[in-house]
Amino acid sequence: MYSPIPQSGSPFPASVQDPGLHIWRVEKLKPVPVAPENQGIFFSGDSYLVLHNGPEELSDLHLWIGQQSSRDEQGACAVLAVHLNTLLGERPVQHREVQGNESDLFMSYFPRGLKYQEGGVESAFHKSSPLATPAAIKKLYQNIFTWCGAKSNILERNKARDLALAIRDSERQGKARVEIVSDGEEPADMIQVLGPKPALKEGDPEEDLTADRTNAQAAALYKVSDATGQMSLTKGRARSGKQQGSFLRRRKANEKERQAALQVAEDFIARMRYAPNTQVEILPQGRESPIFKQFFKDWK
Repeated sequence: MYSPIPQSGSPFPASVQDPGLHIWRVEKLKPVPVAPENQGIFFSGDSYLVLHNGPEELSDLHLWIGQQSSRDEQGACAVLAVHLNTLLGERPVQHREVQGNESDLFMSYFPRGLKYQEGGVESAFHKSSPLATPAAIKKLYQNIFTWCGAKSNILERNKARDLALAIRDSERQGKARVEIVSDGEEPADMIQVLGPKPALKEGDPEEDLTADRTNAQAAALYKVSDATGQMSLTKGRARSGKQQGSFLRRRKANEKERQAALQVAEDFIARMRYAPNTQVEILPQGRESPIFKQFFKDWK
């Protein structure tokens, strides 16, 4: 378990409450602000905290992990994230970002793309490796596409549209444009990013039912608790769904449980032999995303 930050003082300034983008590089287990002109440059040997405060007190806190960062730096980054999350009243959604597999949300903060540099905090500057964000990706992020197969029925189309609208209103603050794309009418930007549409076999209602049963059996919900004095991971029953990489944090979770969330997620990834760069989201109670809710049949 990572050691908590002493309560005597905060390593973060009061300006963390200000709207906009805030970035810190973890140096010698402490957060060091990244100057605005250097935002978007990441060292492969380091770990970073990236905070975005949006409208209506919606915040997202990203832990960026360089491919060559040490376990000590990663641990310090996790501890600092817990502390920063507490300062912000537990309202941020936390995201684990691994170099080379960053989420679309993370990439949206850097319209000019990311630039990776070799080395770490103790290293001198080395040659840089730019990671450009194609214009098509930036344009696609401003839209939410709902693709409808030629033989999809009206219920399926309506469900897809409702989910797209929910994502727009909750995750994009109503600013994204929802576009319904019919089979064979895919826009050029969409094809540029995703590639040509592959050959698709005809849909079969029976196959859909079989897939739903398989997904339901594979779904798992785990409870993290230290009620017994030791941190434990207990498998429960999911009400519906598919495998997911999100962790829900209840409002009354204590500091140890909050601090353990990311470590439990990393241990779980290792135990299940998932890819090390698997994306993780830690959702505070009340900020569950539509994508998370869809895994549960009767979300309340």
